[in-house]
Amino acid sequence: MSIDHILERARNGERISVDDAIELYKSDEVEKMGEVANEMMKKWHPEPETTFVIGRNVNYTNLCDTYCRFCAFYRPPNAKDGYVLDNEEIFKKIQETIDVNGTEILMQGGTNPNLPFSYYTDLLKEIKKRFNITMHSFSPAEIYKMVEVSGLSLDEVLAQLHEAGLDSVPGGGAEILDNRTRRRISRLKGTWEEWIDCMKAVRKAGMHGTATMVIGFGETYEERALHLQRVRDAQDDADCFLAFISWTFQPENTNMKGEKVTPRDYLKNLAISRIFLDNIANFQSSWVTMGPETGKTSLSYGCNDFGSTMMEENVVSAAGATYKVDTNLIIRLIREAGKTPVQRDTKYNHLRVFKDGEVAENDFVMQN
Repeated sequence: MSIDHILERARNGERISVDDAIELYKSDEVEKMGEVANEMMKKWHPEPETTFVIGRNVNYTNLCDTYCRFCAFYRPPNAKDGYVLDNEEIFKKIQETIDVNGTEILMQGGTNPNLPFSYYTDLLKEIKKRFNITMHSFSPAEIYKMVEVSGLSLDEVLAQLHEAGLDSVPGGGAEILDNRTRRRISRLKGTWEEWIDCMKAVRKAGMHGTATMVIGFGETYEERALHLQRVRDAQDDADCFLAFISWTFQPENTNMKGEKVTPRDYLKNLAISRIFLDNIANFQSSWVTMGPETGKTSLSYGCNDFGSTMMEENVVSAAGATYKVDTNLIIRLIREAGKTPVQRDTKYNHLRVFKDGEVAENDFVMQN
């Protein structure tokens, strides 16, 4: 069946439906979808620029009582090889980020039941005392653990985090926003409704978040399409997402069998997402899981952003994805895709345009 009629409606500004998305997933006309996704991207971003943020992932603890089957990073509470970074180590990592003109700290870890809520608020206050940096930190699963240990409401936890220094919330843990797949891969992580409720509450507290999607868990095309519908509905309701990021399940070193999603299927999912999500401005490439070359190709499949330089990334690398990318490699890849590299902040404000021949002065290679 031809998908031309679906793509033509999207081109004309009509919203596509869940059934339309399922038809696109069934089709192998990936290049056609990429072309329309690229047109959608250009409506938001007419200039031939690709942004990126200089940031660092700080995995402050690996102790976790959620036990996701697909995670190779966590250790059970009280495990001998579990850790909680001490504050001085976290401060050191933040200073190293600032030293290379970094602006964002993505702090995330396990759902550690041994950490009181005051751990997070005190740490944020201490960080903000010392550093002028954006804290884009704590996914919904971590926030719900704070609700549990504190006895406070979700709204109160987010209000106190924001007051202490939290600036925005990463959308980790969305995986697939459908409860059949969620129960199978991560029984304790919560429902799709809870994830959406958290991101809406983030906006109510005066912050934004990002929406994410992970494919390759054996989910159906219908579940993927419903995921997109639920993200689009939440964005209509609350304007809670500054960006959408999709990537692929990494089965190595985990308790789940799964096929590695091909770069072509990743690009198809990316294109369908950009066509469907007509109310989210920014789409990030996922070079960490797919590699730099596919990351470069994604810039013509709907992405306007190359994500974070990520000086440190222990969660994905624990599962076998260990692409190391430095700032100047990102700049080069963006140029090879025919775009102008632009450093941004977490809110997508442009900080610096890298003109032809310009490079990052204080460069680094990602640490593992």
